[in-house]
Amino acid sequence: MDLTKEPSKDEQVEDHTLYQKLVNTLDEYQEQSYLLDPYLEKLVTPVVERLRSHAKEFLSDRSHPTQNVGVTRQSVSESLAQSGRYLDAENSCAQNPEQWALRYVLLLWLSLVCMLPFHLSQFDESENGHTARVIEHTTKRYLSNAGLEREGAAIVLSHYYMRQDTSQQFVEFFEWSKKTIPGNASLFTTIGILHVLCEVLKSGPLKLIRSRMPDFMALTNALDAREILMNNTLIRKFKTKLISRVSIIFTVQFHVEQEEDIDVPEEVEAVLDQLFAALQDKDTLVRWSAAKGVARIAERLSTDLADQVLETVLGHFAIHSVTAASLYDVPAIAEATWHGACLACAEMTRRGIVPPERLEKLVGWLSKALYFDLRKGAHSVGSNVRDASAYGLWALARSQEISSLAPLASDLARHLVTVSLYDREVQIRRAASAGFQEFVGRTSLFPHGIDVLRKTDFYAVGIRRNSFLLAAPQVAEHIEYRPYLLDHLLNVTLRHWDISMRRLGAQSLRRICLTDILMLGPEAIQKCVKLLQANDNSDIHGGLAGLTELTMAYEEILSGEILESKKREEIKLGAKSSVPNWSKIVEYGLKHRDRAVQESATATIGSMSKLTDCSNMVLRLIKELIQGTNSQRILGRLLGVIDYDTYPMCLPQSLRALLEGVNRLSGPFKSNVEARQACFEAMPILLQNTVPHLSYHLTVEDMSSIFDALLGGLNDYSVDERGDVGSWIRIACVNALGGILKQGVERLDNVRQESGRTFTKLLSLSPPDVDNSDRWIIHRSDFLQGLFVTGEETGWNDANWLFPKAVKILDVETYRKPVLLGLITSVGSLTDSTHRPVSANLVSYRMIFLIMQTRIPRQILLYPGRIKNIKRLHQSMKVELYKSCVETLPSFLSHQYPSVRSETAEFLYISLQSMDFVGDTEEAENLLLETEWSSINIGEVTEAANSVSSHLLTALANL
Repeated sequence: MDLTKEPSKDEQVEDHTLYQKLVNTLDEYQEQSYLLDPYLEKLVTPVVERLRSHAKEFLSDRSHPTQNVGVTRQSVSESLAQSGRYLDAENSCAQNPEQWALRYVLLLWLSLVCMLPFHLSQFDESENGHTARVIEHTTKRYLSNAGLEREGAAIVLSHYYMRQDTSQQFVEFFEWSKKTIPGNASLFTTIGILHVLCEVLKSGPLKLIRSRMPDFMALTNALDAREILMNNTLIRKFKTKLISRVSIIFTVQFHVEQEEDIDVPEEVEAVLDQLFAALQDKDTLVRWSAAKGVARIAERLSTDLADQVLETVLGHFAIHSVTAASLYDVPAIAEATWHGACLACAEMTRRGIVPPERLEKLVGWLSKALYFDLRKGAHSVGSNVRDASAYGLWALARSQEISSLAPLASDLARHLVTVSLYDREVQIRRAASAGFQEFVGRTSLFPHGIDVLRKTDFYAVGIRRNSFLLAAPQVAEHIEYRPYLLDHLLNVTLRHWDISMRRLGAQSLRRICLTDILMLGPEAIQKCVKLLQANDNSDIHGGLAGLTELTMAYEEILSGEILESKKREEIKLGAKSSVPNWSKIVEYGLKHRDRAVQESATATIGSMSKLTDCSNMVLRLIKELIQGTNSQRILGRLLGVIDYDTYPMCLPQSLRALLEGVNRLSGPFKSNVEARQACFEAMPILLQNTVPHLSYHLTVEDMSSIFDALLGGLNDYSVDERGDVGSWIRIACVNALGGILKQGVERLDNVRQESGRTFTKLLSLSPPDVDNSDRWIIHRSDFLQGLFVTGEETGWNDANWLFPKAVKILDVETYRKPVLLGLITSVGSLTDSTHRPVSANLVSYRMIFLIMQTRIPRQILLYPGRIKNIKRLHQSMKVELYKSCVETLPSFLSHQYPSVRSETAEFLYISLQSMDFVGDTEEAENLLLETEWSSINIGEVTEAANSVSSHLLTALANL
């Protein structure tokens, strides 16, 4: 590519295409950029050579900006040619703002040049020291820039000033810094200067730094005087690093001599005071820099002095906790203090400077920090505190002797397991799990360590629902952990500010209590009841959710007769019962505007109607709910769930209310589609509730009215701004009329058995001796009786007996759709005893293909052009060769995709060869073989497709 030549439009398009292709290729290495390292020299060297030869022309506006592909600074620097002859290339792009990425790469290269173990004068082409002066002068310009250019410049200058042949220039730079920062230096310039000084203090020679230690401290004091600078996070971060590294140099003699009677220099004490304050900074970057600084200084102090530093750090936990009754009563501003203290403890622990006698206190505070979660408005703060605490405990396992950890192991195990299972944030659960794993692997002190670790590993706790509902009950099988898990659920999770946490916590409580409900249930109930007395809605909801799940646990364990007798005894107590005002609560829920609350209240009345007579309340609610705006839609649902078989007094009024509710012309819900839908859905439920004594509860006229209403609902085509809302009612009516047979062929054995028992009983009933008794006879009852009323003892739960008969019902168009839906559901069953028989009978029964003939062509095959998925197209054309399907073959044989045409032709030919086809299909088969279906000549393909279809239609017509 000639950069001096003006490219044409075609060349620009081609260049951009090649560039985009390169970018897409390099983007594949973003997450694992180190894979490019072995090839960087081959990739970068040609580019550098070309840049060198065209440096002056590279200012062209049409040049592409350098693409950042995630390669590290070190790998790029090492791959650039180690020579000074390209130095002028940097100046060629200095003024172009679009070339910032290129300038950053060149600055990284300059930093590598400054690390070469040769005198820079070797690169001089004229006067002595020219190269060194150019590097310093050029690089200092970028200290005031924002972004990566400033970072690259700081790295170059730090490497430059640490060289022996240029170290004297550092004196000038430092003097310039002392004048610039107290003056009117900009924010970015100050950040760049501090970055350079921090790098020099980190790796520079002591003889260059030691004599200027007071000046460094004076410089930090000058920063404190400029409030506008100290409001910046990066300024505070670099200042923290600066004073930390200055203090480390002051304490080198302590690290070497280890004399107990040497006093700490005042400068070190002053720095530590500043670092302790920085541990409470509002920004995490500053706190972490301070934590590492404190740990590094303490590492170089004597044992007693390091212990004093640790004591001061631990004192941070108590700053906001002295007047708090519990952890959850501390103010939200304590988050920064606790986080900084946890980080400092973790860094000190990792370096092995925590004495054994401090472990109990340290572990106590870190264990409390594992649960630091303070509500702040609509969210909470403290996840970083919990993360840092887990980091500290992880470091503890790596640095302490097993004998020192043994007394604390049991409590540590329970805390880490609890947090790894029940923390809201996935990163905290995984951090606690990593800490638990570290202790198990290094100390073997935790009870059932390997087994518990298998249940709470990185993946097991990665999904919150899995952690709460699967991993936690498994861990609770170990008695050592069960009380801690239950205590956390009842005192923390059920009181959590996040409603999803409270719901999952209640479900987890149920699953754990199921391990020993008779022992664990009573205490859990008592604690849930105490939550109901709280003033916080979150506590009340958590208590109610816990009681609900515990009730479900008892229902799973105890027999229905025992529970029902207990419920009846409770109801008889009236005002002395545990919930004396249950009816008022339920009525309030029915009239609530929230749909979920209404549904729950309805289900409650349905359950209560089996235990006590709710007729008076139902009659009153009918009048009240009809008038309510938000409660009309729940009336139908309510009237459907009442147990009329036990207490039938309100059945006539309920039925009349339902029939009036579905009247589109004069009913109370004529303008409320949802309310009419609910009434239609309630009718089959009402019939199910009265089936045991159907003839006693309902007359012929009642049944006729119900079926007339359902049949009339099939013609409801109401439309409003939401569209065809009448379809909701039509679906409800269809489900009501065909529901029994659909349930009779679905996948659950007990459901099929109950549906079959009810259905055969209906088939065996004689029509009543009334006028128009034929209306009571089930459609095609003789055919259905021949299938199912055989006198055999085998029931509908036997799939091998049922499904060969059930597929024959598909001959009756009236029952075809609901029965087919039920059969398809059974095909998806995970139980082989159901899946295999239904699948085999569906495949062998020819009627299923007749259904495909009538349904698929109209819904799928007539519009293959609308399907964009190749796999769906391939499957759509695999149908039997009936007339209406053959008519659609040209759509596939002449499809725009060649692969679809070829697949269709191949499949059709194989099908014709394998079928016992009476008609003559030889001409169609020859066309299928001789035509080049992947040809680009769509005209020839279309003509051949129409010919194949014509021949097949002729063959079918002659059958």
